Amino acid sequence: MRVNKAILVAGVMAVASIAPVHADEAYKGFQAGDIMVRGRMLAVIPDVSSSVSGIGGSVDASNSLVPEVDASYFFTPNFAVEGIAAVTRHHLRDKGSSAGDVDLGHVSLLPPTLTGQWHFMPDQAFSPYVGAGVNYTVFFDAQTAPGSIAHTVKYRDGFGGAVQAGFDYHLAGNWYANVDVKHLFLSTKAKINGGAVESNVSLDPTIVGVGIGYKF
Repeated sequence: MRVNKAILVAGVMAVASIAPVHADEAYKGFQAGDIMVRGRMLAVIPDVSSSVSGIGGSVDASNSLVPEVDASYFFTPNFAVEGIAAVTRHHLRDKGSSAGDVDLGHVSLLPPTLTGQWHFMPDQAFSPYVGAGVNYTVFFDAQTAPGSIAHTVKYRDGFGGAVQAGFDYHLAGNWYANVDVKHLFLSTKAKINGGAVESNVSLDPTIVGVGIGYKF
């Protein structure tokens, strides 16, 4: 999982480093009051650490590939605020417990995230940025696996931090290509079988997004 994450992040940074210089001298870049709306496909790659009471073991969560919609508002050419909305679904297991590998079933996550962004070159076609902010993650539609000793699993919602880096690249008119990498600091407490077993889980996903944006 960590290897996959490293490959994805390295690929994004490599693309950023070789982005060509834009030749349209009439291009004015981002201005105060601009709104950018993007659609992306996201690869969500959890980096899980956990502690499990009673039976021990370590929790593992599957990767997810999902669509996402986000919007940024530019207060100045350099500073924007971005909000994102997406739903991911993951398969969780407790591996290596005293009861063997325990299937914890599937759960959906809604992690709306708000970040403040600094755009280094807002007047250029290749416009990189970094950002930081906060997310609030809602866990819902938890479904356990038939035959598993985990009959019910309930997850606690909560706040976490977020950091990001990415770039927009002007294509033509008001259209842009976008590559974005976020890392969410996302923790929860899972109560299994009504609290008979509890697990503190840090999912901490890296989210790699590629998509198209339109500037209003």
